[in-house]
Amino acid sequence: MPAAPSGHPPAPGHAGPHGHAEPYGHAEPYGHAEPYGHAASDGHAGPVAWPVGVAYQPVEPDRFTRLVLRLHARAPRWAVPLAALGCVGLGVTYALISDPTQSDPDARPTCLLKLTTGLDCPGCGGTRALWFVLHGDLPAAARHHFLFVFALPFLAWLFVAWAGNRAFGWRLPEPQFSPKVLGGFLAAWAVFSVVRNLPWAPFPSLYV
Repeated sequence: MPAAPSGHPPAPGHAGPHGHAEPYGHAEPYGHAEPYGHAASDGHAGPVAWPVGVAYQPVEPDRFTRLVLRLHARAPRWAVPLAALGCVGLGVTYALISDPTQSDPDARPTCLLKLTTGLDCPGCGGTRALWFVLHGDLPAAARHHFLFVFALPFLAWLFVAWAGNRAFGWRLPEPQFSPKVLGGFLAAWAVFSVVRNLPWAPFPSLYV
């Protein structure tokens, strides 16, 4: 097939000046390649114009968010650990004052699942277990919620390490749990939540 006229890029699949087929976009005789299909001012194929991206505009925070950010920036380092410790203290105080172990047997349960189905939920017995832990009766605490008693030392360790680092800059060793360990704990909790509701011995001993 005859070569394309001099000075113009060969059409796709046509022979170039030396008789070889040249796909579009290859170098012209004067040394530079142009994308196919867009004409420049001199009649040759020009560069493709890419669309310009839209610049990201951050969302302006509302008044409440600005207040929280301002308080967080001005608060001392120990403020957040102290607030978390206050929440823990409120929970401990509630467990001590309410004494959940002395509730009326005929009283309506406060757990929605137990109220509607009569089954223990995954957290049922946790408050009573905490009350027994605070009074040093670990067997009774484990009887009401074994996994809560098992996890309590790790939770306390994590809190002390985090609060000490945040408030005072202490570099305390923190326990590192792999995803497999966390998944195994959640699976054990799920099994515990099921077997404590089974009616066959010895599972009724776990029902609270």
